[in-house]
Amino acid sequence: MSELLQIEGLTKAYPGVVANDDVALAVGEGEVHALLGENGAGKSTLVKMLYGLVKPDRGTMRFRGQAFTPADPRAARAAGVAMVFQHFSLFEALNVAENVALGMETPPPMRQLAAKIREISNDYGLPLDPARLVGDLSAGERQRVEIVRCLLQDPKLLIMDEPTSVLTPQEVEILFKTLRKLSQEGTAILYISHKLEEIRTLCDGATILRGGKVVAHCNPREKTARELAELMVGGAFNVTDRANRELGDVVLEARGLSLPPMSQFGPSLKEIGFELRAGEVLGIGGVAGNGQEELLATLSGERVSAAGTLWLRGQDISGLGPNPRRARGVLAAPEERLGHAAVPAMSLTENAILTGTLRKKLTRNGFVDQAAAERFAQDVITGFDVRTPGPHVAARALSGGNLQKFVIGREVLQAPEVLIVNQPTWGVDAAAAAAIRQALLDLAAKGAAVIVISQDLDELMEVADRFAALNEGRLSEPRATKGLTIEEVGLMLGGAHGMQEAQL
Repeated sequence: MSELLQIEGLTKAYPGVVANDDVALAVGEGEVHALLGENGAGKSTLVKMLYGLVKPDRGTMRFRGQAFTPADPRAARAAGVAMVFQHFSLFEALNVAENVALGMETPPPMRQLAAKIREISNDYGLPLDPARLVGDLSAGERQRVEIVRCLLQDPKLLIMDEPTSVLTPQEVEILFKTLRKLSQEGTAILYISHKLEEIRTLCDGATILRGGKVVAHCNPREKTARELAELMVGGAFNVTDRANRELGDVVLEARGLSLPPMSQFGPSLKEIGFELRAGEVLGIGGVAGNGQEELLATLSGERVSAAGTLWLRGQDISGLGPNPRRARGVLAAPEERLGHAAVPAMSLTENAILTGTLRKKLTRNGFVDQAAAERFAQDVITGFDVRTPGPHVAARALSGGNLQKFVIGREVLQAPEVLIVNQPTWGVDAAAAAAIRQALLDLAAKGAAVIVISQDLDELMEVADRFAALNEGRLSEPRATKGLTIEEVGLMLGGAHGMQEAQL
């Protein structure tokens, strides 16, 4: 296997931190190479240098035998480097085809491009309508746009940053088939993921970063997921401890909740019903775009249901908005952390104020108590190991995983009676994901009722007492997770991929 990419001594420093320190790695033609590390280990900085978004302070890169110093992403794409970003780089006011066209140097006529998008997206098993506005797409559907846009560039090196974060196991399997085909044709793939079993299944080699430095090169197939995690964190890796919990009385009860679509193309909720007890974790799974955002919105009070009722300890809270529900102990952490869960330009202290004012008493005589707000933000940073210089830092300056820890920690430390979280460990490294899951289980052990909405079925089986599937806005009857198999879960998801699988 001849080398496609060689990196030697690559270093990049920012004020107060060395993001990459003398990094070296090589990727061969057709190799699927994993880039592993905790959040903040330097992975994103490294791939940004490869994609022309960041200039290295020193070191060399060679691509296809030539010196490689891309001045910008356009130059990187022209050289044959494409990248799927973890955070979406899409314009919500444009449709799918228009967004794809923006990533192409010489896009074909829109009708031809739309046909190509349909063809490629169907081949992936991730159907896209080229005419749909991106603003109306779920997070999972937006990820599909990023992947399809990248593959249309016919890259020689494809950088993928958490590409399966919002995909179901069936979608991941289809994606892996395509990546293996690309690999066989000589396309190299630099693959960033926190799903270590995924890395072991897909990747030929791995480079592990810790604190900006390379600490190991290995064949991930020769390591266990635990060994990979311990290389990443530099020590023993704590697995989730699920203590036996006594379930209490019913805390939250939904009866026939219905909600019209939140957007022109979005799903509606249809007669959602369930009971949730104190100390219980209810896991809700489903393919992206089947009503996850709508369910969180109607439970949190962001959207008032059109029909049905929601009861909190015997009191009807159906007509209450988010703040009155928060005051009563119903808290939520939405899927989209930048822009929904947190305001990018605001500091962590200001973001703590956004949801913590009522329960943490962050105002005094009608004014924000700045000292109390900073203490609360610092408590979240300390308690959830958020890697940041302090609460004054803007939310957008944090890595995705660290911001996710802050968002979840901000809600957990408010001692909710009910906590609803959507995709709690999306894009988070193994150690941080375990910490978040443990925090949710600890919260339940203290008597809180928890709803975890996730597309990571392994995660739901790990933390949930009962599981229900969301399909086209309908919720299945919850079932005990003990003894429930992934095959049974697949049937509960409604056979959304049956037709696609039959065609493979």
